[in-house]
Amino acid sequence: MTLINKKSFILSVLLIVCNLKSAYPGPPFDTDDPETVNFKHWEYYISSINTYQIGLWSGTSPHLEVNYGLIPNVQVHLLLPMNYLNPVHRHADFGYADTEFGIKFRFVRESDNSPQIGTFPILEIPTIKNSEFSSGKLKIYLPIWLQKSWGRLTTYGGAGYWINPGTVNKNWIFAGWELQYDFAKSLTLGGEIFFHSASAEGLKSVAGFNIGGSVNPSEKFHIIFSFGHTVTHDNTFNSYLGLLWTL
Repeated sequence: MTLINKKSFILSVLLIVCNLKSAYPGPPFDTDDPETVNFKHWEYYISSINTYQIGLWSGTSPHLEVNYGLIPNVQVHLLLPMNYLNPVHRHADFGYADTEFGIKFRFVRESDNSPQIGTFPILEIPTIKNSEFSSGKLKIYLPIWLQKSWGRLTTYGGAGYWINPGTVNKNWIFAGWELQYDFAKSLTLGGEIFFHSASAEGLKSVAGFNIGGSVNPSEKFHIIFSFGHTVTHDNTFNSYLGLLWTL
């Protein structure tokens, strides 16, 4: 492996490790919304995120996410990922590292003339020492999300600031916006555009898109999915596939 290729590979791994969880906030998209789980109700996700970049596969296989409506307009969130890192022509690594915990708070409810607005602070908590998938430092995400609906059409988005400590890490910004349409009770389709600034030294800001949605065999069971690609500075393919139960 030449020096240039080795440097590119190391930066690719660094990008995956630093940003692996940036896809978690609003399944199946990177962009989230301010809508909370209903009071005393649950959401259970079993999902897999997959990313391919410059000869490197990475993601979760799978991760478990649980959301609960603690009080009206407030939900608690827990995500437990089993990560993988699989460079082409090298052995694959699997491991658990960071536990994700968050509280979503909707402080403005939607009306005919105004959107609903909320925040969703998230903690990425180092749980198991594993340098392949964690910096070993507590990371904090502080976003603001907005959402407005008109009949079957819904749009939401916002931006957040990641506090990302580490030797070569940098604090970074994520921004995204999504648009979706309910074609029927059993089918919702949409897409998002997103941007995030550089999260480590030697990396560049990235913009991209994802398209996806949900197939809903029943009111309680949903198959959610998305796939997309970056459009600036790197060549990354992203996908998400998950099962959602609402109770």
